[in-house]
Amino acid sequence: MEAKAQARYSKIPPRKARAVLELIRGRGVEESLRTLQGTHTRGARTITKLLNSAVANALAGEGTVKVQSGELFVKAAWANEGPALKRFMPRAMGRATRIRKRTSHITIVVGLPEGAKGAKSAKREK
Repeated sequence: MEAKAQARYSKIPPRKARAVLELIRGRGVEESLRTLQGTHTRGARTITKLLNSAVANALAGEGTVKVQSGELFVKAAWANEGPALKRFMPRAMGRATRIRKRTSHITIVVGLPEGAKGAKSAKREK
């Protein structure tokens, strides 16, 4: 059983978002939330909200096995590049340089460990 949450067009560069996502990937949800609470970066707040949304999606999923939030763990987390806002900064002698304010699309997938009941069984070998 998996549940997914996405934050699109987040105003944080993907490189900085990936650094925060590395801290929570593969860990339990409770441990991940504690880690994010102690991480004082701008991206940690966005990723905390996104992780809470993914957990809510898992708990409210129709036709799925009832799970506790303590059983869930972060199966996958990634940040892809979104569109960049292009700005210009005036420089000396009438020149200008381009500033790219990068955005990102962040995705978090939570689910049950493979051995837990309610998880999908392994595919049969032919």
